[in-house]
Amino acid sequence: MVLFRGAETHTRSVLKAVSWRMLGTLDTFAISWLLTGRVEIAASIAGLEIITKIAWYYLHERVWARSRHVASRAGLIRETLHRR
Repeated sequence: MVLFRGAETHTRSVLKAVSWRMLGTLDTFAISWLLTGRVEIAASIAGLEIITKIAWYYLHERVWARSRHVASRAGLIRETLHRR
């Protein structure tokens, strides 16, 4: 069974990063508010973290997409691909 066909596009990586970060930022905001008791501090932490983590996630996705391509070209996963 093939669950993934083709390369992960830049647009798809960005959309996945944004949707995941929305959930993660709500979590960060709630935890920060719980720990500090101050909405302003929680909002500041959540606002900063949404920007940094979207960038990190996008870079992470692109590294993984590139590493699959490099591994395939090196013949490291060729056997797995031929079994499908």
